[in-house]
Amino acid sequence: MLELLGLEKLYDGVKAISDFSLTVKKDEYITILGPSASGKTTLLRLIAGLEPLDKGKIILDGEDISLKPTHQRTLGFVQQKYALFPHLTVRENVAFGLQNHFSNPVTDEKEISNRCDDILEVVGLADLGNRKIGEISGGQKQRVSLARTLVTRPRFCLLDEPLGALDANLRQRMTSELREIRASLGVSFIHVTGNETEAFSMGDKVIILDSGRLVQIDTPSNILSMPSTVEAARNVNNYNILEGTSTGDKFTTNGQDIPLPLGIKNVLYYAIGYDRITIGDADTSIPSHMGGIKAKYIASRFTGASVVYLFEFGDNKIIEVERHISRDKPREYQAGQMKTLSWNIDQILSYTKDRDLIHSSVNERVAL
Repeated sequence: MLELLGLEKLYDGVKAISDFSLTVKKDEYITILGPSASGKTTLLRLIAGLEPLDKGKIILDGEDISLKPTHQRTLGFVQQKYALFPHLTVRENVAFGLQNHFSNPVTDEKEISNRCDDILEVVGLADLGNRKIGEISGGQKQRVSLARTLVTRPRFCLLDEPLGALDANLRQRMTSELREIRASLGVSFIHVTGNETEAFSMGDKVIILDSGRLVQIDTPSNILSMPSTVEAARNVNNYNILEGTSTGDKFTTNGQDIPLPLGIKNVLYYAIGYDRITIGDADTSIPSHMGGIKAKYIASRFTGASVVYLFEFGDNKIIEVERHISRDKPREYQAGQMKTLSWNIDQILSYTKDRDLIHSSVNERVAL
């Protein structure tokens, strides 16, 4: 078990990691999602011992390793850059990790051979051991990098955006392969990424990291359906977030009033999912039980399985509406056209001035 207790790291007086605490159990896949400069890589470097802590403790299987050097922590670290040796074969690259392990190098040739055979089988490269690095694909290089780390049998494995250099199709294929590899070995993974699809498809639990702070930790389904703060909702990248004021049963933003669900008050942030919005003509009336706004169509963006329509609302606020191509044929609109965007108000999420979710029966229904 890995315990991170109140970790803190400052650079020039600015907190890159702030009061970060987490417990990772054995045989668990944790993904950490956050934007650029959120502290993701810094956090991994603190755990690995590549950066000194300013505050806090790191406990691994009951032992305080906070002050131990990197080579004594028995942790694996896989980076986005493969750092493979082009003059060596796949097998030789994997064996290098064993032969040159700082604290416990393996010298027995038979053991090296057996362990390389085993790990190459696990990562699906058993038939490619004699190939040079320049003769294999990007996805295969990533698996060699992973095998070189895992062959040393680390207690935990840290992955710093390991799929970032891969194209979209290969990245998608590697997400399932990484999960299978981890499960077959029973090693806990802590995997950081800025890609929300990657984070939610791979992690048993997902952590939202924002400005060095742990914003939310939960299962992928719980975070996707009920992000607990405005920052979490933004990182999920599935919600339009409107900022305004509320009076009585109305939420006002950019000069337009939107009804609130019964019992919801003190709302400063109003979130509605991209796929919850209906597009209507400019003169379409909005029923009293529906939320809605008038917005100007800007452009469309195809993302493969879906199309996202972009609208401008008020002072350069962009509203996104997502439609899955399998269920709805892509539509064509003229740039500058005014449209009515509407939604069921029982499908919104609302947040306070402190940016926290307003817990209510309405929000509980949204989560379902």
